[in-house]
Amino acid sequence: MILELIEKLAAPSGLFVMGSFHPRHIYQSQDAAGTLVLLGAGKECWPRFTSSDEFTDGQPDPLDRWSKRMIGWIAGEIGAKDIYPSDGPPYAPFIGWALNTGRFFQSPTGMMVHDTAGLMISIRGALRFEAELDLPDVTLGAPCETCVARPCISACPVGALSTDHAYDVPACKSFLDTDAGQDCMQQGCNVRRACPVSQSFERDPEQSAFHMISFKG
Repeated sequence: MILELIEKLAAPSGLFVMGSFHPRHIYQSQDAAGTLVLLGAGKECWPRFTSSDEFTDGQPDPLDRWSKRMIGWIAGEIGAKDIYPSDGPPYAPFIGWALNTGRFFQSPTGMMVHDTAGLMISIRGALRFEAELDLPDVTLGAPCETCVARPCISACPVGALSTDHAYDVPACKSFLDTDAGQDCMQQGCNVRRACPVSQSFERDPEQSAFHMISFKG
């Protein structure tokens, strides 16, 4: 199966298949024919990236450039087109694509949650095939449905992520400038860390700090 081959090619870089789907079945258009496969950062991605030339060359956007090199190589090996969240405008609808795979869901706080990565989601790119390739049936339910405690709901120190309102980005970024906010800056978003599925995904704190610095700008 194509996903097994992609997993084998992606493994040395620490990337993994986060989901896949046939766009035509969702968008009901012949123009959307083919197969989309989303690749994300797995548990071994951070050490692979930090040992790369992109990480040490001092140039902007090292992770995006590294992702393009890694995924671009995979695309060339299997005859796919590579697509990236950073390319645009116009930007590819990665959030919609993710939710269409049946492996991503909306968490109670509004952030996407993945069946194995939890809230530690880092989609690095996608592979698009012209043909509709065989894909496994996905019948998973949202992990939040079986999460009794739902610690993500109360984990944000300033309530920027809540079930009561949309994500309050200004409140989040303002908090990150305070002494109290340094825990989130250095260890990663407290809400993401609170998710039980995230805790089993074992993200390096340095990786979370890297993403937090990029988010804060």
